[in-house]
Amino acid sequence: MDHATFLVVAVIVTSLAFDFTNGFHDTANAMATSIATEALRPRTAVLISAVLNVVGALLSTEVARTISGGIVNDGLVTPGMIFAGLIGAILWNLVTWLLGLPSSSSHALLGGLIGAAWTGAGRHAVHFDQVVAKILVPAVASPLVAGVAVLLATRLALRLTAHTPEGAVTRGFRLGQIASASLVALAHGTNDAQKTMGVITLTLISVGVLGHGAGPPLWVVITAGLTIGLGTYMGGWRIIRTMGRGVTALRSLQGFAAETGSATVILTSAHLGFPLSTTQVCAAGILGTGLAGRPVRVRWRTVGRMVIAWSVTLPAAAAVGGGAASAVVHGGTLGTVAVVLAAAALAAVIVIASRRNPVTADNVNVVPVAAVPADCPVRRSQAP
Repeated sequence: MDHATFLVVAVIVTSLAFDFTNGFHDTANAMATSIATEALRPRTAVLISAVLNVVGALLSTEVARTISGGIVNDGLVTPGMIFAGLIGAILWNLVTWLLGLPSSSSHALLGGLIGAAWTGAGRHAVHFDQVVAKILVPAVASPLVAGVAVLLATRLALRLTAHTPEGAVTRGFRLGQIASASLVALAHGTNDAQKTMGVITLTLISVGVLGHGAGPPLWVVITAGLTIGLGTYMGGWRIIRTMGRGVTALRSLQGFAAETGSATVILTSAHLGFPLSTTQVCAAGILGTGLAGRPVRVRWRTVGRMVIAWSVTLPAAAAVGGGAASAVVHGGTLGTVAVVLAAAALAAVIVIASRRNPVTADNVNVVPVAAVPADCPVRRSQAP
């Protein structure tokens, strides 16, 4: 196998590995609120999310086209650079998963690609105008839109149900949550699965298998959809706990409002081809519904950690992607193998560290006492 073929195979395998981490990293986006309010059992929730992620992946390819031809110059980018960018994204996903931080898998991927392309081919390999228009502007605008929309929707729902018995409200909105959470899972598939499709397509364009500006082939669409679905079914329980229990105490009414508002923003973005962060949108929706209550019960320390993670995701992944690109571009096959071994070692360390304090479907709704404000009426117990 020559070096070029080896790199193409390495990129496709690594792309699917990223897709898998994207799935379990972002399961919380669709199902954290339904699990927290007990509208769905944890395992049932992740199964529904996995199936609908696959379905959503088959509905649109606009985001995939943005990734494959909009952010970086597909005439200058090589498979080695793409591989390096994926390494940066995967490692960032694993680090934030270990910390239970709902950061953006999308921005990790884009940051890794930008850093690798810039290092490997110079600044002209990156379309910075598109980075601003299709990444940075949506990164700021979409959480604000989702947060405000959910805040208003929650206040309206609270007003409409003010004189309705609490039991009836809970039962009704729990049923509604099954539909709204499913809609978020479908929306997640239309946005996030396409990023891997776009990366593989970009690789095939860079080696001449596909023409410039081509969309993803059917086998790429199906493979990426199935892989993110499998990752989703694994359940990113650490991040589900943070989003479902760590930001605010959620009632079914609030969960329904958060899910519906988030799905609307994500589906609109997918239609326009903006690869936004579904994590940021869904987290902002949960924050918005927390702010709508009286009194406001929000754990600001958790929100602060999330915002910091959002802010550093793009540059952190770009730095790792750039470093990996330097090794791959200058080291050839040997450099590529060295990057693979280093990344595998780091991933193994992270997985081993996660076993010291495991979060599973059985304890995902149990929050450590220190993590919950005194006035926040959620289940307060020491996690195992």
